[in-house]
Amino acid sequence: MRDKCGIMGIHSTNKDFDVSSLIYYGLYALQHRGQESAGIATFNHDSGLNYYCGMGLLTDVFKDDQIKNLVGNVGIGHVRYSTTGKSKLENSQPFVTDFDDGFISIAHNGDIVNSARLRKELIQDGYEFQSDTDSEVLCYLIKREHEKNDNIIEVLETISKDIVGSYSLTILINNDLYIIRDPRAIKPLVLGKKDNVYIAASETVALDVINAEYIRDLEPGEIVYFDGDEVKSHILEIAGKFPLARCMFEYVYFARPDSIIDGKTVYEVRKKIGEKLYEEYPIDDADVVMPVPDSSIPAAIGYSRASGIPYAEGLIKNRYVGRTFIMPTQEEREMAVKLKVNPLASELKDKKIVLIDDSIVRGTTSESLIDVLKASGAKEVHLMIGCPPVISPCYYGVAMATKKELIAANFSVEEIRQKLGAETLGYITIEDLIDAIGFDREELCLGCITEEYPTCIPDTATPESYYKF
Repeated sequence: MRDKCGIMGIHSTNKDFDVSSLIYYGLYALQHRGQESAGIATFNHDSGLNYYCGMGLLTDVFKDDQIKNLVGNVGIGHVRYSTTGKSKLENSQPFVTDFDDGFISIAHNGDIVNSARLRKELIQDGYEFQSDTDSEVLCYLIKREHEKNDNIIEVLETISKDIVGSYSLTILINNDLYIIRDPRAIKPLVLGKKDNVYIAASETVALDVINAEYIRDLEPGEIVYFDGDEVKSHILEIAGKFPLARCMFEYVYFARPDSIIDGKTVYEVRKKIGEKLYEEYPIDDADVVMPVPDSSIPAAIGYSRASGIPYAEGLIKNRYVGRTFIMPTQEEREMAVKLKVNPLASELKDKKIVLIDDSIVRGTTSESLIDVLKASGAKEVHLMIGCPPVISPCYYGVAMATKKELIAANFSVEEIRQKLGAETLGYITIEDLIDAIGFDREELCLGCITEEYPTCIPDTATPESYYKF
């Protein structure tokens, strides 16, 4: 399961101040949101656009000299997981294209579900695409409209009426920075400040790491931009015409637990998820409660505190492992799992374990984990899941799977339990998840667990063709 992506935008009123190092460290804090590529674009009044991107982790892409060469008092940054568009250098961001009077650079978190139609229209208008991303589509939409209108706010108003999907954006147009959140607020975006420097980021942790003050989350459909020393705000005309649809997976899995999204502390939400799981599935004779690291740790703490069952870490995560091959044999699959999480036999032998995980998508990892736990001496494994059954694909930036690959879309809970080899399988209910997050049902996107999406989904946007791995 993959999420797209992490973004930064920084504006300093001091033209002699270089923002690239702040962007770098902010992106470092957002590395969990994207590990396939990274990029930074800055603007300097003397040298103009400075831009660099590459494949891999932030530390693989950027060295000291490259950061120093990215001079400029305004800039944007991006870390990427691929959803719409394959994992290759041409699809890395920020995406940059020329204007007649300069350039535009864009960093995008989300997915434009009608990008195929928009791309076709742009090609008919003579635009030549260098990538297969929807972010390049956004660039050319802005470019096309800008040829008719110099007012960027009006340009953004116009294209907002034509795009369907999720988007948090940082846009650099020459020396001007624009920060935008979609009208449904599907993807998070926050604003902060450090001295005379304003920062936009996907999560508050990016502000924390650079000692910036959190100001607020962007409103649904809001554009934040700068006029000299003045910070200005514009609300898109289409804002308020749609129900909100905050992605529930941000709270369940994607965001770091130390982030705050729309006023909700992710750690507290996940801890409450664990408490709800205990209320629904009390395994009072269990010996220990264990998380599947890392995103499930707060939920496991919540279950442990609610039940009084001791918390223990029986799976130790190797944080330096990339992707593993799909292994054909059971022995090889277990080996691949152990590369990522190694069992601590002393905590497992002869124990009845409540194992907490954030979600089940295909079920292959859960099955292998339970096999590994039992091979290490666990007597029983009672698996509790902090997300209701995922029965439908996501079209808004979560490349989880096609419907035929989603285990909960094809099997009952009891059938899944048997396939996984768990003594108990318990999913949090939709109602309990909503309560744990703390927003009304009408304010959340629950499409992957209800098949009720906040936007129309074009017939061409089937997961089989939409996500290109």
